[in-house]
Amino acid sequence: MKIQGTVTYINLAGGFWAIIGKDDEKWRPTNLPKSLQNEGQVIEVEAEIVEDDMSLFMWGTVIELL
Repeated sequence: MKIQGTVTYINLAGGFWAIIGKDDEKWRPTNLPKSLQNEGQVIEVEAEIVEDDMSLFMWGTVIELL
């Protein structure tokens, strides 16, 4: 799937990078490259949902960028 959104840093439980979609959907990528870890950067990426993710972060839908 294609996701369009804005990169943001979520300061929760140690912090992580996330994408807030145009439709306010919350995405938590497992492999966001450092080159895209810029607060407020608008991006478009291809990703797939990670169904069996175990994490202490209970925020958003977990995705893996392709």
